[in-house]
Amino acid sequence: MATLTIKNIQVIRETERGRFKYALFDFDGTVSLLREGWQQVMGPLMIEMICGDAQPTPEIEKACADYIDESTGINTILQMEHLVKMVRDYGLVPSGKILDAHGYKQIYNDRLMVRVSERIAQLRAGTLPLEQVTVRGSIEFVSALAARGLQMYIFSGTDRDDVRNESALVGVAPHFSEIWGAMRTYQESNKEMIIKQIIANHDLHGSEVLVVGDGPVEIRLAREHGCVSVGVCSDEERGHGWSEEKRERLTRAGADILVPDFGEHEALMEYLFP
Repeated sequence: MATLTIKNIQVIRETERGRFKYALFDFDGTVSLLREGWQQVMGPLMIEMICGDAQPTPEIEKACADYIDESTGINTILQMEHLVKMVRDYGLVPSGKILDAHGYKQIYNDRLMVRVSERIAQLRAGTLPLEQVTVRGSIEFVSALAARGLQMYIFSGTDRDDVRNESALVGVAPHFSEIWGAMRTYQESNKEMIIKQIIANHDLHGSEVLVVGDGPVEIRLAREHGCVSVGVCSDEERGHGWSEEKRERLTRAGADILVPDFGEHEALMEYLFP
């Protein structure tokens, strides 16, 4: 239950504010909507790979949907490693036809990039407005934090080259000192490693780090490391307004503050920097 509501901002937990030096942003679903609908690509892919020639069952469909919900924000390769395990566990596909995680990831990326590439082409051509491929007010919020002198970073589970390209396309890249994304292996780059390194390398206390994201992964990490978190519960199809599923998920993950989007970014800045 929210302890305080300011306009459209829900404060779940009062925290120390105004001392922020660093901000860590997730990208997809937090700033960018270029990949909106990725769940509708990954879900059918997982079901197809698990079932092979067999008919999908409600149990398999639910298991895939539940996993996608809980794993939002982690590196794609980890999701694909989990898919390999599910394919083996259900035993519907002959072992000789089971791919490794990189094989499944390639199929997923190829399917996803059909829609992403179309949006990118429309954005470049000027036929798709920037407002339709970004969460409402996100660019203004990023700009406002940068203007206060915070060191800004993107940490994403999407491949690094794609995040760098897409953050430049939507115009936020210049505000960030570093843009991290997934590398070939999880060990090379992941959100937990990044948050630990930033705190250790700069001798920070948790309340000096603001974590902003729409996935339970980064919100849980913020909680574990004493950082302040803003959970973005946006309806990605519209690019604004509450997604009740996200609100429930990010509340469970331990978010300090919940917003449906950044349409009230000025009020959010006033709350964060009293």
